[in-house]
Amino acid sequence: DGKIYDAYVIYPKNHTSEANFVEYFVYQIMTDILENKCEYKLCIYGRDIYPGEDAASAVEKRMQKSRRLIILLTQQLINSRQDAYDQHIALYNALIQNDTKVILLEMETIGNYGKLQESLRFIIKQQGTIKWKEEHTVHPQSPNSKFWKQVRYHMPVTHRPS
Repeated sequence: DGKIYDAYVIYPKNHTSEANFVEYFVYQIMTDILENKCEYKLCIYGRDIYPGEDAASAVEKRMQKSRRLIILLTQQLINSRQDAYDQHIALYNALIQNDTKVILLEMETIGNYGKLQESLRFIIKQQGTIKWKEEHTVHPQSPNSKFWKQVRYHMPVTHRPS
């Protein structure tokens, strides 16, 4: 299918204590489970987009080369102007071009979805979100936890030789 990545990950990139947990989640927990244990290939901004590359076009190209988009929903991501471009391109590709499936991980209770952009509300209405709960932090490295089973259910089937 010409895709290089199983999923492109969108997460808040500001340095607050919340973002520090989310970055830890993306770079440590998520990569350990999805890449090391389940053999998916993720594209993560800051790791797979290189210094000197035009960030906007690099983000768009990487998204187009990904089978899924994983968006980590946090209050910070919702309110962030910095991450709005990534979200806009991702949702455009998912909804208008209809070629990429979106996986929404609700990392904290969002509560009222009214503040979300309309396209995100549409996706939530269609398929819901996968909620990260505090108890997942007890054994976050188990790919067999309910949370990771739900994530893997929405991921593409891997066709890699074992």
